Amino acid sequence: MPATPSASPEPTAASANASPSPTPVANVIEPGQPFDAEVLLAAMRASTRPGGVPDQLQTDAIAARLADEIWTFDGEPWTIMAVSGSCGSKHCTLDVAGTRTGTEGDDVWVFQVTPESGAVELVSANLHSLPANVVEVLDEQVREATNLDGMLLASARWLPPPHAGDFVLTYRSGDEEGSCMRDITWSSVIVEIVRDEASGC
Repeated sequence: MPATPSASPEPTAASANASPSPTPVANVIEPGQPFDAEVLLAAMRASTRPGGVPDQLQTDAIAARLADEIWTFDGEPWTIMAVSGSCGSKHCTLDVAGTRTGTEGDDVWVFQVTPESGAVELVSANLHSLPANVVEVLDEQVREATNLDGMLLASARWLPPPHAGDFVLTYRSGDEEGSCMRDITWSSVIVEIVRDEASGC
């Protein structure tokens, strides 16, 4: 079983004039690449997704390139992994998803692969596999830094290198379509908001 990150100390309340103390996310937990080509190739071959993974994607070279691209929040492997793929005339799409016990969601990596050259290009990384205690710390810090007017935290995701230490927290004012939504990018390294995007507000 993968190691569980050490519990982070509870944040202390900052005084009106004091700067917030650095988050344990930046100081203790760092992203890493826990999968080698052998593990990823085995996952492709064992895929139970409809259609599985096309044979032309199941190569040592492609698996090695995937291993160079995929990160986890703290460098520990997922306990559940799912791989699926499909191919067109020239390019293929390969999805690698995973999660771990004790985290809030899934990490989903989507790649475009060119079998002829073996090129692997990252299309998107939607990374929600975060421990609940880390999400709580991030939410508390964002709320201390800005007025959210009672908005609820809808989701939290982490960003891989070169943006390690950055998180995107999405807040909503309600469940109805078109309600106010704010995507706040929080840096746990410099402990401040680096981007605040609103829609429907």
